[in-house]
Amino acid sequence: MTDLTHIYIQILWLFILAIPVACISWTVTHEEVFREPREYCAEKSKKARSLAARKFFYLFTCEYCFSHYIAALFVFITGYKLLINDWMGYIVAGFSLVWIANVYMTLFGFIRQGIVREKTEIKVMEDKDKEAEG
Repeated sequence: MTDLTHIYIQILWLFILAIPVACISWTVTHEEVFREPREYCAEKSKKARSLAARKFFYLFTCEYCFSHYIAALFVFITGYKLLINDWMGYIVAGFSLVWIANVYMTLFGFIRQGIVREKTEIKVMEDKDKEAEG
């Protein structure tokens, strides 16, 4: 396998590994299934006595912050390195995964915002139609 082919495979892995990083980060920090633990963490992040405790609980409320830990977990589990074959490859891989995952989450947020807006507009139009009929 040539060096260029190896780099292409690493880049492909980067874009694929960023998908579960983004998915887990978004789900924990935004979705209804984790609302109660997230609200608890948000409260603790404001009222905990120590700075370390406030920062620890804050990371469960911020998709960007949380994605660093999830990316590190995936780098650890997979042994993924990017461009450099020693320990620095892990660091490059981790930060690259965070960046790509956050691009994915931003795109997902925009798409989801558009869907919510369209649903709201449809509901308003349906309500107007019902008023006109009644």
